[in-house]
Amino acid sequence: MARVCEISGKRPRVGNNVSHANNKTKRRFYPNLQTKRFFIPEENKWVTLKVSAKVIKTINLKGISAVIKEARQKGTLTANI
Repeated sequence: MARVCEISGKRPRVGNNVSHANNKTKRRFYPNLQTKRFFIPEENKWVTLKVSAKVIKTINLKGISAVIKEARQKGTLTANI
């Protein structure tokens, strides 16, 4: 499964490892993804999502329904909700 947040669309970024001798080699910066279950009261069901830690904080602040609605409007929602 891809390392992509199902709500925000965050994906790995590319950068460099830089040694003490200033040698540069490619590396990847991965998003902090967590698999978490959320209860959607409007639909009375549980959904399991692979989301970033930032999105978990946003869900705690705004609520799962509002966050899913915003993601649908932006077009970043990849989960089948």
